[in-house]
Amino acid sequence: MEILIFFAFLATLLTWAINSLGAATVLFLKSPSDKTMNLMLGFASGVMIAASFWSLLEPSIELAQKNSALPPYIVATVGFLFGAVFMWLSDKIVNFSRRRVIISKGSNNKKTNRIIMLVLSITLHNIPEGLAVGVAFGSLQGSNYSPETLMGAITIALGIGIQNFPEGAAVSLPMRREGYSRPKSFLIGLLSGAVEPVAGIIGALAVVYINTILPYALAFAAGSMILVAVHELIPECQQNNETHPYFATMGIVTGFAVMMLLDVMLG
Repeated sequence: MEILIFFAFLATLLTWAINSLGAATVLFLKSPSDKTMNLMLGFASGVMIAASFWSLLEPSIELAQKNSALPPYIVATVGFLFGAVFMWLSDKIVNFSRRRVIISKGSNNKKTNRIIMLVLSITLHNIPEGLAVGVAFGSLQGSNYSPETLMGAITIALGIGIQNFPEGAAVSLPMRREGYSRPKSFLIGLLSGAVEPVAGIIGALAVVYINTILPYALAFAAGSMILVAVHELIPECQQNNETHPYFATMGIVTGFAVMMLLDVMLG
C-alpha cells in the first residue's frame, strides 16, 4: 500500500510540474498589448469552460453511474450548483472583508477580488484532479493490479498533466493582465497547482471511500470554474476591443478547442 501512495505522490508531482510550466509562460512574454491580453484572457476562459465539461462533469457523471445510489444527473447537478454557490459566497465574503479593512488610496478592490476568485477556482479544479490520480494508483492493490490497470493509471496522470499546462497559463497570464509582475504571476500560478500532490496522497489513502465523494467533487469544481469564467474572465476580455471586436472571442474559441482536443484525445 505504501508503494502505491508513493507512486501517486510522484504522479501528482508530475502533473504539478506541467502546471508550473504553463504558469512559466508568463516569464517569457514581453509586456503585451490590450489586444494580446484580451486574446489570452479569452483563451483562459475557453480552457476553463472546456475543462469544466470534459475534465470534470463528464467524469463526474461516469463515476456516479458506477458508484452512486443517486441518479448521475442528480449528483452532477447538485455538485455543480454547490460549486457555483460556493464561488458566489466566496466573492461576497471577499468583498465584505475588504470593506472592513483600510485600503490604500488608488488600490483596485474589484481587480483583487477577480484575481482571488480566479486563483481559487483553478485551485479547486486541481483538487479533484489530484484525487483522481491518487485513486487511480491507490486502486491497483490486490487483485485489481494488472499491467493494463497500471498503464491506465499512468495514462490518467499524463492526461491530467498535459491538460494542466494551459491551466497554469490560465492563472498567470490574467494576473499579468491585472498589472502583477511576471515573477509574482508565475508564483501564484505555481502555487495554484500545489494542491495536486496533497490531494493525490489523500485519494490513494482513502481509495475505498473516495469513489462516492469524487463525482460530487468533480462537479463542484466544474460549477466554480464556470461561474468565474462567465462572470469574471469573459467580460474582462471583452474590454478595449473596439478595433478588434472578435479577437477575444477567437481566444475563447481557441482555448476551448485546445482543451477539448487534449481531453478527448487523452481520454
